[in-house]
Amino acid sequence: MASTSLKKYILDRVLFTLFGTMLFMAYSNFRLRQYYSIADHYAFALTTSSFHLNCTYDVFPSFHGADVRRGFLSHLLKEFKREAIDTFVDNNIERGKSIGPRFIKSIRGSKIAIVLLSRNYASSTWCLNELAEIMSCRKELGLIVMVVFYEVDPSDVKKLTGHFGRVFRKTCAEKIKDDIVRWRQALAKVATIAGYHSTNWDNEAAMIEQIANDISHKLNKFAGPSSETP
Repeated sequence: MASTSLKKYILDRVLFTLFGTMLFMAYSNFRLRQYYSIADHYAFALTTSSFHLNCTYDVFPSFHGADVRRGFLSHLLKEFKREAIDTFVDNNIERGKSIGPRFIKSIRGSKIAIVLLSRNYASSTWCLNELAEIMSCRKELGLIVMVVFYEVDPSDVKKLTGHFGRVFRKTCAEKIKDDIVRWRQALAKVATIAGYHSTNWDNEAAMIEQIANDISHKLNKFAGPSSETP
């Protein structure tokens, strides 16, 4: 009888010790994950802060020229100039299928990227590669991405339906799988960003003014409080 009680006591102690060890390991693992999460957060914040301080441009616009250059974009750039927003301008550089080093450097050297998604944006491999780079910088560097859905439905961009989807599928013909996957992922992500919908505005000039004001507000946050006495 005593032997049975002793065995039960030893078993209980073993189970208690085992449970305590498991509980301690679980708590330690939780605290470790928490520590790395905080460390990653601060590392990303420092990277983002450094990124914004070293930027050459305020804004990098990504667009399909035939859709917006002579109308919406020209008015937008005029408003940016009026607001003293330093914008990368491509000066009608001939665009190939892949974006060149200058454009990659300009994307990475801008505080904000504004993506003008229009009906035929996905007809250009240049635009799609540009967008993929922009979304990569958003994730890695903290690049702020703003979106204008110009005469296109965000759901068509995300689901690749309607005219936008047809244009995209035509562009993907005979393209390598890796590129198509990158483009799909970039479009799916950019479509979820709360943006400006041209169909919701009766006055395009008012929408352009609002975009410029919002960008100026974001840029003022980067600049920090003024050193001048009010």
